[in-house]
Order: sequence, then C-alpha cells, then structure tokens
Amino acid sequence: MTIKLYCFGESGNAYKAALALELSGLDWEPVFVDFFAGQGRTPEFRALNVMGEAPVLEDGDFRLTQSGAIQQYITDKSGKFGGGPDEKYEVLRWMLWDNHKLSSQAGLLRFLMNFLPEDKRPQEVIGFMQGRLKATYATLDSQLEGRDWIVGDAMTNADLSCCGYLFYPEPFGFERAEWRNIDRWLGNIENTKGWKHPYDLMPGSPADRA
Repeated sequence: MTIKLYCFGESGNAYKAALALELSGLDWEPVFVDFFAGQGRTPEFRALNVMGEAPVLEDGDFRLTQSGAIQQYITDKSGKFGGGPDEKYEVLRWMLWDNHKLSSQAGLLRFLMNFLPEDKRPQEVIGFMQGRLKATYATLDSQLEGRDWIVGDAMTNADLSCCGYLFYPEPFGFERAEWRNIDRWLGNIENTKGWKHPYDLMPGSPADRA
C-alpha cells in the first residue's frame, strides 16, 4: 500500500519526512497541503490533524503527525536511518536538539524574513534570532569536524532532521559557505543516491505564488 504524506514544498519539517521516505525506498506519494491559502485551519484538515500542521503520514488506516515521529516510523518500517544499536539515543539526542535549537528557530526566521509582507517584518526579532542561530550553526559545525555524518558512519535521522531547513534558497541568515563542516556534510547528503531538493520532492514553492 502506498504511504501518503500530506506536505508542501516550503515546509522544512515536511521535507524531513519526505526525504526520509524517498531515501528509504518505501512506496509513497505526496499530497499537497495549501498552507498559504489557510488549508491547515480548515475543519477538514483539523479532522486529519488536530494540530493543524504538516506533515501528516497515512499508511492505510494508520495516521501519524510530527516529523520526528514520522521519521521513526519510517525507520521502524524500513530498517534505515536508526543508527547502530549503541547509537539510537545519540540519534534521538540530535533530533531533539534540532527540533528545539535549529529547525524551530530557522523555520520561524525564514518565515519572518520571506513570507511576511516587508513592512510587517520585525527587524529586532529577526536580528535577535539570527544571533541565536549563529551559535546553533557553530554547535553543528563543531560536531561535524572530522565527521561525514552527525552520528556514526552513515546517514541517520539526526542528519535528516538537522538538514531540514538548510537546503532552502530563501535568505534567513544561513550562509552555507561560512560553515566549512556543515557545507561538506550537506554535500554528502546531496550526493546520496535519490536525494532531491525540497522544491523538487514536494509540491508547492514560492514560484507557484509569484
């Protein structure tokens, strides 16, 4: 049975789940969520996910939300990205770190800087968040010193989680060239067979609304 992933191209959190599905080899298909038209606030979508958020995974009668939980489901189903037996808690540690320190801040900052009308962008908040994220990038760059992957010797959910927002082209204070180890690591992900850019993997992009 084909897994359905309710998602949209601009969502870094949806990208984490979509990329995990794509690289896992599981049979799946994206279902477009028109976030910018307010679909997430409709009663129909709230019936699908009371949180009103994407991604949402449906596998037959089974439904799951939140990217980290979906990534773990994909691991349990495919046997991929979980790390070795002695690495699973380290993988989880970096996923939780990403959710709190990296993706939550990068996602909000990218939204404030690119998807709000220019006259409504809070410059003081933007500057503050860029400062916080600089420290976050430094932590990730340090972890990747001398390493190809965040945990262990192969791609895990830690990598798929932490890369979620870092492939997007819109400006949000992340300059890939400034972070040597992160740049190399992102190249490792890009060179993985089956990798796709978020706007190629999922429906929906800023160009569709231009």
